[in-house]
Amino acid sequence: MSVLAAAVVTLFTAFTAFTAFTASTAATAVPATAGAAVPPPDPATSHPPAPSGEGGGPPPSTRPTAATPSEPSASPRTPDTAGSPASPGASAPSGASEPSAPASSPAEPSSPEPSSGEPSSPGASGGAPRSPGSPEAPDAPSEDRGPLPDPAAPDAPDDPAAPGAPGVPGGEASLVRGDPRDFGAEIFDGRAFDTCQAPPAETMRTWKRDSPFGAVGVYIGGRGRACPQQRNLTPEWVDAVHRMGWKLLPLYVSSQSPCVSAPHKRKMRMSTEEPYEQGRREGMDAVRQAQRLGMARRSAVYLDMEGYDRHNTECAETTLRFVQGWNNAVRSQGYLAGYYSSADSGIAHLETARAAGARGLPSVMWFARWRVPQSVTAERRLHARAWQPHRRIHQHSGNVQRTYGGRTLHIDENLVDAPVAVVG
Repeated sequence: MSVLAAAVVTLFTAFTAFTAFTASTAATAVPATAGAAVPPPDPATSHPPAPSGEGGGPPPSTRPTAATPSEPSASPRTPDTAGSPASPGASAPSGASEPSAPASSPAEPSSPEPSSGEPSSPGASGGAPRSPGSPEAPDAPSEDRGPLPDPAAPDAPDDPAAPGAPGVPGGEASLVRGDPRDFGAEIFDGRAFDTCQAPPAETMRTWKRDSPFGAVGVYIGGRGRACPQQRNLTPEWVDAVHRMGWKLLPLYVSSQSPCVSAPHKRKMRMSTEEPYEQGRREGMDAVRQAQRLGMARRSAVYLDMEGYDRHNTECAETTLRFVQGWNNAVRSQGYLAGYYSSADSGIAHLETARAAGARGLPSVMWFARWRVPQSVTAERRLHARAWQPHRRIHQHSGNVQRTYGGRTLHIDENLVDAPVAVVG
């Protein structure tokens, strides 16, 4: 019996040792976390989330700050860096967007003056393109809203005492230089005609084939328009002639100067009490008419101001204030403000205002001087370097009859190196 008890004790001792050995071995071979559910890394700490509605983005150290909306970086080109003109009859590539700060740099604080960055190539929109997924400041104006300031022709503020008003000194004179393509304009370089009544589509098709013209001036609105009933000028007509290859120069015949020369225009004279405000109202209407016809943001719209007595100081000041208000309104809606007038009256007046430091000037000058060689650079009333490049149109003949392909029109003829309407 004692032998049997001893055997049992021996077996129990061996079994206990074996169990302890097995447990020790298992503890050494299997990690402590084996079989446990390990949570994935917290995305809030490993990869900061992108702003709402956007894809990825640079790490926080290079992410633009949300508190400072980015400012367009287009700036006037200097003469030695200006892009070469587009080939005759061609326009700059369409669809250019407003320049923005590079994705790798913090957004700059808003400022009335543009940054000094140059676009990477002529005809581009200025500045490096934003990389995919790179965030923008949430308050930055989108491509479809907000003003389209011309860095070379800063607007007069909404203030009756802005530079250019009677008795108010101007600022530093601007030459209104810089390539309009830097802020999204389409440029046409070639010959154009304008006529009071937009021609039928079939005439436009024939003239596109047989005439030397590549652009046409159309009178889109204004109380001073000589042909207010436009039989053909509709959104469908604009789309059709654009598809034919025509470029469009929209003209708006506003209220006229208080000292306008043409007797038949005197009933359309502007107010002498609030010319700036009236100019703004009519500028807003000009944009509405352009939009109604399918002319998009970054289109040029030209104010038609017939000849007036620029030597009449009070009248000239009233007219300038109206023009400043009109320009301000047009730019506030994202359109380019152009100006048409006689070289010896309206053009000479605005050149004098420019040299005196007036603000709110047009972005483009369309000057009428007939019976002289056609040239956008030789106009003696304009400073040789002002409103350059791609900022001039010369109307060199008027009230002439031309026939192409058996179809006759009474037209004015122009040489163009300037922005046109953006259609579609």
